Amino acid sequence: MLERGAKGCIRTGFDLAGSGLADSGLADTGPSPARAPLPLETSVPGVFAAGDVRAGSVKRMTTAVGDGASAIQMVHEYLSHR
Repeated sequence: MLERGAKGCIRTGFDLAGSGLADSGLADTGPSPARAPLPLETSVPGVFAAGDVRAGSVKRMTTAVGDGASAIQMVHEYLSHR
């Protein structure tokens, strides 16, 4: 289940409670140790959120486009460590 903020938006990165996947009990099950989430990563490891659905986002189209482009890079980073 994705962690959500007070208004129902998806919490990502540093906005997650405890700011770490290890603290939430959602650490990767692979060989790597528990880690902090990437900036657009949700409380579910490997699931990323972009744009208006993110808690704390600016709610502008250009921000959503930038988030999407950044999320692609973060997916590649996530997969490279698996």
